[in-house]
Amino acid sequence: MNKAFTLLELVFVIVVVGILAAIIIPNTRTNPLREAAIQLVSHIRYTQHLAMVDDKFDMNNPKWYKSRWTIVFNSDAYTNNKEAYTIFSDSPSYSGNPGTDEPAINPSNIELMLSGGFSGGPNSLDYNHPDFKGTKELNIGTKYNITDVEFNSDCQSSSSERLSFDNLGRPLIGKMSSYSQPYVNNRILENQCRISLINSEGNVTIAIEPETGYAHILD
Repeated sequence: MNKAFTLLELVFVIVVVGILAAIIIPNTRTNPLREAAIQLVSHIRYTQHLAMVDDKFDMNNPKWYKSRWTIVFNSDAYTNNKEAYTIFSDSPSYSGNPGTDEPAINPSNIELMLSGGFSGGPNSLDYNHPDFKGTKELNIGTKYNITDVEFNSDCQSSSSERLSFDNLGRPLIGKMSSYSQPYVNNRILENQCRISLINSEGNVTIAIEPETGYAHILD
């Protein structure tokens, strides 16, 4: 004999499906703030990786340390006045800012550089220019609606919001071009560096640990 669902069983199934949907659907919605933090953590780790595999030490060049791999943040006309960041090795200009060929190559697309735009650079680093050769996802203001990036006092040097890494992966504070020695004035990070990403929804904080340079999102 065939058995059919009773009305009570059908109502029970609908209720269970509704409960599951209420639990699952919110977790599948995108969270731009969290996505930006995950991307940034990945790129901080990649900057550290580049510094370790591309050791800049050169005994014949007294300025060798100024070319260390760095991740730098900025917001101006070259980024469409949005928060953005660039990963670069400051060589050979030693200007402290990325030049034409100084940004890292995007490993996912070798035609592009890991830059969301940077001020005073060539057209290839101007987010709004037709010749822009950067990676638009690094313009986190445009991609993820990030309105501000804040460094805590333990890793901000003057108004510069950047981190460099030495060949051991240790995070260094400030602009390398400003110093005359590799580790002058305790440039090695001594306390936890915190970078806060902020938008209209709230904020999320990324921590970079001293010595190891381990980057992670704080819950």
